Amino acid sequence: MPPTGAPPKTFLSRKFNVQIQGIQQAIFSECSGLQVETEVFEYMEGGRNDYVHKLPGRTKVSNVTLKWGVTDGHDLWDWFKSVARGQGQIQRKNVSIVLQDPRGNEVTRWTFLEAYPVKWVGPAFRASETAVAVETLELAHRGLELG
Repeated sequence: MPPTGAPPKTFLSRKFNVQIQGIQQAIFSECSGLQVETEVFEYMEGGRNDYVHKLPGRTKVSNVTLKWGVTDGHDLWDWFKSVARGQGQIQRKNVSIVLQDPRGNEVTRWTFLEAYPVKWVGPAFRASETAVAVETLELAHRGLELG
C-alpha cells in the first residue's frame, strides 16, 4: 500500500504475460480487448424537458485479442481448429492476462472465464521487411474477473 496521500503507482503496459489453461506455446506481443461496457437506455419523461433519464442496461465484455510471433508449436491453432470444425464439445479454457512490475512480480490479473477461439488471423508476408511473422487469435468468453 502506498503511504497516505501518495499517488498510486502506475505500470508500463509492455510487461505482461498471458496464461492459457493447458497451453504453453507462445510469448505474446500484444493483448487487446480488455473492455467492459454497460448499455445506457434513455427515458424521456413527459413534461420534463430539462433532462433525460439515463438508465443502466446490460453489461457486455468484449472479446480479447492475442498476438504472438509464429513459433513451431501449434497448440493455439489446434484449439481454434477443434472449435471451427465442431469436433465434439468446445474446449473452454480460462485465460489470464497478468500485468507485472519491472522485477516481474504480479501487479494485477484479468481472467477471462471459459474462453474459446472464434477467429484466427495468419501473418502478413512482405519480402521487403524483416519484421517477425505474427499470428492473431480472438477469444470469446463468459465473463471477466479482476484480481
